[in-house]
Amino acid sequence: MRKKTFAAAALLAAATLTLSACGNGDDDKSPVAVVSGGSGSGRAATVLDQPFTKPDLVLTDTHGKKYDLRKETKGHPTLVYFGYTHCPDICPTTMSNIAVAKKALPKAEQDDLRVVFVTTDPGRDTPAELGKWLKGIDPRFIGLTGDFSKVQAGARSLHIAVEPTTKDENGKLVSMHGTQVIAFSPKTDAGYVLYGESATVDDYTKDLPKLVEGARP
Repeated sequence: MRKKTFAAAALLAAATLTLSACGNGDDDKSPVAVVSGGSGSGRAATVLDQPFTKPDLVLTDTHGKKYDLRKETKGHPTLVYFGYTHCPDICPTTMSNIAVAKKALPKAEQDDLRVVFVTTDPGRDTPAELGKWLKGIDPRFIGLTGDFSKVQAGARSLHIAVEPTTKDENGKLVSMHGTQVIAFSPKTDAGYVLYGESATVDDYTKDLPKLVEGARP
C-alpha cells in the first residue's frame, strides 16, 4: 500500500508552489507530485496528520438545484476533486480511475460513497454540460458549478490552487488547477487523505474499502 503521513504545514508549502493545466504538457508540475515525496517514492496517498475541514460550499448541481456540500455529504465517505470538463487528460483519467475502483465495492458501499467533481471552469461547465460529461464516467458522480470566487475559496481551504480560465499561447482556453483528490471521513467529515494524479485504479481499488469506513488506507 502506497501511503505517507505529512504535516499540514509541509503540505501547504508544497501545494502552493505549483499548478497544473490539463493538457499543457506540464504534468510534472502537479502540487501532489511535490507533496508525495522525493525521487522514487512512488507514493499515491498522503495521510494528513491535521485533516482539512470540509469546504463550506453551496453551488449548483447537474440538475440545476442548490447543493450544500457539507449538508449533503455529512456522514458519507466523500471524495472531492476540482477540475473541468474540457480537460483532455488529467481530469477524465482521475474520474475514470475512481469510477472503475468504485465498481469493486459492495452495492451498499457504492451507494454510500459520494464523489464530487467541482468545476474550475464555470463559464463553460454549465449544469447540463457537467451532467453530460459525468454521465459518460459515472452517472452517480456529483457535479457542481457556480460562482468562480466561491469555487476558488473552497479549493483554497483545502490548499488546492485554482486560477481563472485563460487562453494559452495558442489561444486555447485552459484552467489552471491543482490535481489533488481529497478523501473525507464519514466519521468526522474531515479531509484526512490526499491523492495525486499518479494514483492508479489499483490504488483506489485497494483504498476505497477503508475510506468508506473512515479508516486509514
